[in-house]
Amino acid sequence: MEKKSQKELLIIIPAYNEEKNITKVLDKLEQPHIQEIADVLVMNDASSDETNWIVKDRHHALVTHVFNLGYGSALQLGYKYAIRRDYKYVIQMDADGQHDVCNIPVIYQKLKEVDENGKSLDIVLGSRFVKGSSKFPVSAGKRLAFALFRRMIKLGTGRSIKDPTTGLQGLSRRTVLYYSKYNHFDDKYPDANMIMQMLLLGFRIDEIPAVMHARTEGVSMHSGIKPVIYMFRMFFSILAVLYRIKVLKIGVGEITE
Repeated sequence: MEKKSQKELLIIIPAYNEEKNITKVLDKLEQPHIQEIADVLVMNDASSDETNWIVKDRHHALVTHVFNLGYGSALQLGYKYAIRRDYKYVIQMDADGQHDVCNIPVIYQKLKEVDENGKSLDIVLGSRFVKGSSKFPVSAGKRLAFALFRRMIKLGTGRSIKDPTTGLQGLSRRTVLYYSKYNHFDDKYPDANMIMQMLLLGFRIDEIPAVMHARTEGVSMHSGIKPVIYMFRMFFSILAVLYRIKVLKIGVGEITE
């Protein structure tokens, strides 16, 4: 059997009990125009359903946690995998089908673009709220949270980020290497706090329009009382990032081109 050549792009998909969605996501990722540019890694965070076996049967790279470690930990271990395997770019997307696969070539191309100074982006955010994005339903509570996080990022960095909690992101190797190191990444809810951190540390970030869909199957990690917990945790996490970098100067000057 001929060995598959490794691509320069790795798609990382954290998954927890997504048996109702993961097959449809993998079907789309196995389309020729995606397969020719990207490899797929599924981070199975100790699912109790058939997620693990579905991915195994499709012969994609798979890491399965023995215990549930959380979304952030699943992503960070995926970053370590990408660095160890020498991938140049990473795109992270959700396993629930919300992130349309059509976004992948667009984000990949944006990561590879070089400006007039020879610089490329470190992080490309697939945004639900910039011109050209598809319509996406958002509850009143989430709209309030997004407005708060946007304001905090604007006050802290001077940058306007329309979708500070998007899980659809493209990352350069420089970003993946930084995130993969101890204490550089939130192991629970890496969202607006990480965007704040990376802007303050001088990483180059931009948003592009994205096509996204509402979840139709399974249970979101932000269900029940979790959104309230998430909002409070994120608020204080953003403040902690500001204090750590702006006041204590931790991490400032460590980043090289």
